[in-house]
Amino acid sequence: MEQLNPRARSDRYGSRINRTQSPWRALAVPYASIAFASFAPTLLLADLMPLVPPLGFMMLLGWRIMRPGLLPVWVGAPLGAFDDLLSGQPFGSAILMWSLAMIGLEMLEARFPWRGFWQDWFTAALAIVIYLLATAAVSGATLATPLLMAMVPQALLAILLYPFIARVVAGLDRFRLTRTRRLA
Repeated sequence: MEQLNPRARSDRYGSRINRTQSPWRALAVPYASIAFASFAPTLLLADLMPLVPPLGFMMLLGWRIMRPGLLPVWVGAPLGAFDDLLSGQPFGSAILMWSLAMIGLEMLEARFPWRGFWQDWFTAALAIVIYLLATAAVSGATLATPLLMAMVPQALLAILLYPFIARVVAGLDRFRLTRTRRLA
């Protein structure tokens, strides 16, 4: 009589039995993805005008909007400090702006918990534009028409890129919550 390999079984529920979520993965994926997104613009070459959107801030917005209760409100401070160290902005600017964004999104979630995709996209677009204007003001640049016109492509790219960021966050969230096989 042949012995069946337990891994070769293809019954209907066998692939889901005796599996558990990885607590390390469930906790680390949001923070690691935001930190990597803050680091990603440093891999690209500098250009004459700002074109690369603030990917770390956009990833923070994506996680906060897609999973409202996952990140605590205070997480804007340490993640903003990490972004400040990599972005070259004056230290404390991202700490302040990311913290204010988290507080603002928390207040918005308390007021309008039934939002949809279009409202989320509008919220993220508004937060991104305010963030870009605030970072330009904090950097010491004079907010004149030439600077604002130079920021328009960056803002448009960031706004149009947000649905892709939301899709990446949804995929990372699915990966974060997948179950792993228990060995014993």
